[in-house]
Amino acid sequence: MEKQSSIKLVVICVLLTAFFFSTMEVAIKLAGGQLDSLQLTFLRFLIGGLVLLPFALREQGRMDPAANDGLGKHLPWVFLVGIMGIPISMLSFQLGVERCNAATAAAIMSLNPLTTMAISHFFTAEKMTTLKKIAFVIGLIAGVFLIRPWDIQEGNTAIGMLLMVVAATTFSLYTIMGKRTISQVGTFTQISTSFILGSLVLLVIMLIMGRPVVKGVMDNLPLVLYLGIFVTGISYLCLNIAIKLADATTGSIAFFIKPAMAPAFAYIILRETILWNTVVGIVLLISASVLTLYDAKKR
Repeated sequence: MEKQSSIKLVVICVLLTAFFFSTMEVAIKLAGGQLDSLQLTFLRFLIGGLVLLPFALREQGRMDPAANDGLGKHLPWVFLVGIMGIPISMLSFQLGVERCNAATAAAIMSLNPLTTMAISHFFTAEKMTTLKKIAFVIGLIAGVFLIRPWDIQEGNTAIGMLLMVVAATTFSLYTIMGKRTISQVGTFTQISTSFILGSLVLLVIMLIMGRPVVKGVMDNLPLVLYLGIFVTGISYLCLNIAIKLADATTGSIAFFIKPAMAPAFAYIILRETILWNTVVGIVLLISASVLTLYDAKKR
């Protein structure tokens, strides 16, 4: 009975994560026209970090000091992880979404597991298997169809898609850098701390540049809260609950569902046109993801 409850919770968490992640680009599109790019990135990750903070504090209370070094020793590294994640990767993501169709942006960002796999092969002990190499090549072909360099789709721009590729690649670096300390610091502690510290670095940049911090927030409060609490906070909470109860591979299914769900939301809410090349790219991307999932389960 307890095992069945755990399985149900894992399924619920994966589906909620996929849902919130799939609505991310659409929500950013809706809010991005009203709020400054840096401002929205700062707000959503500060709120998301604060949502996860109680779980981080609870996690710290349960950790064994004798077996874990704790946050204090690793804070400088977590600070660097936060800089890579928020002012670099997620700001690139925000700027890219504003310059792309939501469906295209979501699909390109979903290349992230494949870029993580490739970077890990060269800089960590996690080497690519034959199946992973095939998946990576399929992913590259999917990227070509999604970007459609021979005739860029209306609503997409070259700089926007380049920013999305930068966002996907740097988020892979954020993930890989985080693996170095997450077992010692704690999952929720590291994510919450990196979100908050990265947001504060972005706040300093905003103040230096004279960008708005709270202007226009009240007029767009529902979208800001949705992006901060649900898309950035609860989605990561659900993802990590699924990983803790099952495994990282099971949790990553949310990233495989996103390429299929996100274009549907873009079509329904934003009335975006979904062209044949986007469909081909998404099918190839899901195929690459399934191969990666199969390889992980096999091993």
